[in-house]
Amino acid sequence: MSTPNTGAIAGYEWQFEELARFPNLIEGPAWDGSGLLFTEIAASRIHRYAPETGECTVFREDTNLANGMILDQGGQLFACEGGKDDDGRRIVRYDPGASAVVIVDHYEGNRLNSPNDLAIDAWGRIWFTDPRYSDDRHTMELDHESVFRADPTPDGSWHLHRVTFDTTRPNGLLISPDQNTLYVAQSDYGADRKRELRAYPINEEGSVGEYVVLLDFGPHRGIDGMVHDVHGNIIACAGWEQSGPGPMIYVFAPNGRVLQTHPVPVDRPTNCSWGGPDLSTLYVTTGTGHLLRAETEFRGLLHYPIV
Repeated sequence: MSTPNTGAIAGYEWQFEELARFPNLIEGPAWDGSGLLFTEIAASRIHRYAPETGECTVFREDTNLANGMILDQGGQLFACEGGKDDDGRRIVRYDPGASAVVIVDHYEGNRLNSPNDLAIDAWGRIWFTDPRYSDDRHTMELDHESVFRADPTPDGSWHLHRVTFDTTRPNGLLISPDQNTLYVAQSDYGADRKRELRAYPINEEGSVGEYVVLLDFGPHRGIDGMVHDVHGNIIACAGWEQSGPGPMIYVFAPNGRVLQTHPVPVDRPTNCSWGGPDLSTLYVTTGTGHLLRAETEFRGLLHYPIV
């Protein structure tokens, strides 16, 4: 069997630089071509970090506890709003200077749980996870926590499909560069719960087949957010100080082989995104409110901008 070309360089130690610190957990990093957008969930606020000045400014407010974000091929910004009131629990598009445009907020007549993270495939379909991590579960209208796919239609509406029937509290997700695999972070809490990196084959019509477990994190904190590099490697945020090897950035080959691990100097890395002129800079958000940056030997893969 041939060895996949991972593009990894052994022995390169990443140095994480602290760029900013916030009082709340930060998430959802998305590079807009010259700066980094990220969410301060509890404050319902999106910030933008400008590398040329080193400053963070408020980009958007009143985001209904927005979490994961992504820019599509045209540079449009989409987000998961996880707020539990009537204005949250939805996938939205943020157009400049306008109110949020709702993509989807119901499935089979019931409100979504709390959309967490999202990915966009080559056909513009939005895949997203819909867990409920809060202990406050009395407002849940769905009896499952699944991955969904929203398909655009010619009239501008979106058709929502349930994709997984075997997930509990799915978190980060990715579509492989060849569009054939859905990677899902199954990241439940509790001693008898599963924390796994799963790979689901994507069928031609958009359903998925039986998953393969690429890594089982056992009793320790599993993956939160993750991104691809140009070789299809998975760069993932996982771990915490409470147990296991600690807060970490993992680099996985597409088949799940661990290529590198990079300890993070603060607790609970939540998500990451590429940035910089050649997309070799990794930006990391954390549960402790730290925004970090590291120069890497990898080149990132983003829908926008294309470098």
